[in-house]
Amino acid sequence: MTEERSRRKTGARTAPARVSAIGVIGVIGELFITAGVLVFLFLGWQLWLNDLVVGADQNRVGVALARNWDAGTPTHAHVTPAVAPDYGPPAVAEPPKNAVKFAVMYVPRFGSDYARSISEGVGTTDVLDKNGIGHYPGTQMPGAVGNFAVAAHRTTHGAPFKQLATLTVGDKIYVQTQDGYYTYDFRGLEYVRPTAVDVLDPVPRAPGATPTERVLTMTSCNPMFSAAERIIAYSVLESWQPTSAGPPPAILATVSAKG
Repeated sequence: MTEERSRRKTGARTAPARVSAIGVIGVIGELFITAGVLVFLFLGWQLWLNDLVVGADQNRVGVALARNWDAGTPTHAHVTPAVAPDYGPPAVAEPPKNAVKFAVMYVPRFGSDYARSISEGVGTTDVLDKNGIGHYPGTQMPGAVGNFAVAAHRTTHGAPFKQLATLTVGDKIYVQTQDGYYTYDFRGLEYVRPTAVDVLDPVPRAPGATPTERVLTMTSCNPMFSAAERIIAYSVLESWQPTSAGPPPAILATVSAKG
């Protein structure tokens, strides 16, 4: 009888303790679930919604910059002539100071509203994270013989080059500066190690070779969400026209949009 009463007393003390322990575990589990949901929501914001917001803002900045250059130029009917006018050798500007915006890139393949500014330099915090597309110092400027090389993110910070792998041969890439419009014809993609810096040579991947073409090289990390290698997109200058001639018809609506 004494032992039975002892067991009853012990059970009475143990049951609440078990209930309390289960309650604590339940609270901890709920906290982990809540934390997981918050992390998921943050990743969704950072990798999707934030890119849409920042990307749209970068497009507005690019259009505003382009409209500033076009201000005061004559209005054109923008009718494509049967024979393309000869505007002579492309105008080539001097590179600006670091982080200064000097050009706007339009890629119809990336969307009808795509208009991203290009800044001097490829620093992460002062250019790529902030302004979008950066120009490799020491490489050529738009329209010059040699290699006009640029870089941008494929994820986060507006992801200017997110769709780089969707380019197909023959796609046009337009670069606008204060001097005019440069139309580049896309030729192909290449995937290289991060150490393959020869993609920035005047003749990409051919160190020491003398350049004869005017090349645009676009670089970014690959695969998505990784820096294991680099994706490289090569284009060659097809034509150019001064600002006074107005924008090419393919980007007229984008350039004319309100910034």
